[in-house]
Amino acid sequence: MSRLEVTEKIITAKVTQGLKWADIAKKVGRSKEWVTAACLGQMTCNEKQASVIAEIFNLTENEKKWLMVTPYRGSLPTVVPTDPTIYRFYELVNVYGTTFKELIHEEFGDGIMSAIDFKMDLNRENDPNGDRVNIVMSGKFLPYKEY
Repeated sequence: MSRLEVTEKIITAKVTQGLKWADIAKKVGRSKEWVTAACLGQMTCNEKQASVIAEIFNLTENEKKWLMVTPYRGSLPTVVPTDPTIYRFYELVNVYGTTFKELIHEEFGDGIMSAIDFKMDLNRENDPNGDRVNIVMSGKFLPYKEY
């Protein structure tokens, strides 16, 4: 059994049981964004979180252990994503990445936005011209240090 196999089992169970990430997140006690990332193998669960997820998805004790292993993050199957939704984020960074960088440096100085000390909120925004995806990302600013 591998982490990828556990992720596939979770996704299969989610689909067959007709579950929503937001409902799963309420049971785990974390945001839908974090719980989704954890179930997809990108975050590390503690014992309590892993137990709740294991119960929801009928995971074995061995499968549950994979939820508590530090993952290999950012593991996409190709260098340039081929899934259209993920590709749009790749495109977003290609087009606006230098703008993000420039504005962060202008506002905060020489440093980065953390993806470790990070929060995200994704919601539907009603719009008469077609609903919009509203994503708010908040990461701690980490300045580069002199040494």
